[in-house]
Amino acid sequence: MHPVSKQKTAISDMESMAKWLDSRFTIPGTNIRFGLDAMVGLIPGVGDFATLLVSGYMISIMAKNGASGYVVARMTLNVLIDALLGSVPIIGDLFDVAFKANVRNVKLMREHYVEGRHKGGAWKIVIPILLVLLLVVGFLAWLSYRFFVWLFN
Repeated sequence: MHPVSKQKTAISDMESMAKWLDSRFTIPGTNIRFGLDAMVGLIPGVGDFATLLVSGYMISIMAKNGASGYVVARMTLNVLIDALLGSVPIIGDLFDVAFKANVRNVKLMREHYVEGRHKGGAWKIVIPILLVLLLVVGFLAWLSYRFFVWLFN
């Protein structure tokens, strides 16, 4: 299969999966759309993990079809945000309805393959994330230190 037609097939497949996960259903009388991600997320522990696996599969398909490191990093960040915040009971399910990580990822994918945007490496995403994580870990270490000082004084 020609690489361009392979990419078009991958885009079409990912669009279909994203629609089922994020926007397949509508709340009657509103324009609010939701998908299986929000519904399955209602199952404690299992739901968000299951949709995380599907989203991860979608990212791996895009990586195999030549997505740049930047696109893969942005897609992964979207999925991780969705998984972390989506795992909070009730509020997370509302977040799933609003955030729609898979629809965002399909948009990134379309911009990359069709419009030729988002070229380059992942470092534009990875370095800021690592810096934020370093700050969070540093803050937690300081907070732990202050707690132990308070506890033993």
